[in-house]
Amino acid sequence: MSLTVGPISAAEHLAFVRTQRSVSFLQTPAWSSVKTEWRSESLGWYDGRQLVGAGLVLHRPVPRLERLTLAYLAEGPVIDWTGEIDAWLDPLADYLKAHGAFAIRLGPPVSTNTWSAAQVKEGVADPDIKRLTDMSAQWTNPVGVRVASRLKDAGWLPQNPEDGFGVGHPQFKYEIPLAGKTEDDLLKGMNQLWRRNLKKAAKAGVEVTVGEDLKAFHDLYVHTAERDRFTPRPLRYFEIMFAALRAEDPERIKLYLARHQGDLVAATIMVRVGAHAVYSYGASSTEKREVRGSNACQWRMIRDSLAAGCDVYDLRGITPTLHADDPHVGLIQFKVGTGGEAVRYVGEWDLPLRPMVYRTFDLYMKRRGR
Repeated sequence: MSLTVGPISAAEHLAFVRTQRSVSFLQTPAWSSVKTEWRSESLGWYDGRQLVGAGLVLHRPVPRLERLTLAYLAEGPVIDWTGEIDAWLDPLADYLKAHGAFAIRLGPPVSTNTWSAAQVKEGVADPDIKRLTDMSAQWTNPVGVRVASRLKDAGWLPQNPEDGFGVGHPQFKYEIPLAGKTEDDLLKGMNQLWRRNLKKAAKAGVEVTVGEDLKAFHDLYVHTAERDRFTPRPLRYFEIMFAALRAEDPERIKLYLARHQGDLVAATIMVRVGAHAVYSYGASSTEKREVRGSNACQWRMIRDSLAAGCDVYDLRGITPTLHADDPHVGLIQFKVGTGGEAVRYVGEWDLPLRPMVYRTFDLYMKRRGR
């Protein structure tokens, strides 16, 4: 197979995305309109005249070397990862180097290992188990294992931090498989606490609606950021995100608002591309936590994903740490309560195209704490 890589239009890129069962929203052409601080381009892989792969590349400039960029394909590209990946990645490297990239960073959307909710629960309870990877996986994906091996052999450098969270997108996620399931199946898969909290929300009269009030969401999100000590994104970011993704597909992104007696108690954002639904952002009030608005929002999003024919509901990142004293363990326990499974992906990898510039960039990023 001899493939070539070249620029494609946003329309060609979107048409290709629509032929795929599942694509990360970070690999849709609309995402370039959200990440306005980086230059972007859509690239296509051609087998002869046939478009057989696509990727959204975000170009991050280097300080004082504005013409050279880090070419970033988050959770992509959308290619056949089951085949001979050199045939796909070599022409990508040739194209990007010729167009000013000093390195490529990509994150293959391919898993390597899966652990069940029961395994994760056991791991948290066992003081001798510190990380997910201390336990044998319930399932190992030979495709993911081969992709990681081929990347390493080809000189790609892994960029996955020990704790699972870093500058890029998480290597470990929590996901609920939906294919072939019913609502009853999903409820039965949840732990007792989750089912009890959903009953509490229903009994308290919590109502979850799909709405448009981004300002109300953002106010609650800023409140959540102050409480949980993270830096919130500005309202304008969410306005751009909704406008860009909805222009591509009216059903692409939705805002869920949970209210109790007129008070907004939780709000979440879900993004869906094809059969992949993603919990993207969430916010909750400190008051009225007993009415369990966050659980109600999640359940509504899960049910809507199931009704839309999705294969998976993606709760996004977790850390692989399971030690009871770890500050992140509460996050994984919340997600484990949904049933589902912990999934390890191949992670993000860098290919230096201009090694001297790459080393300078790497040093610069380490000095500023990435």
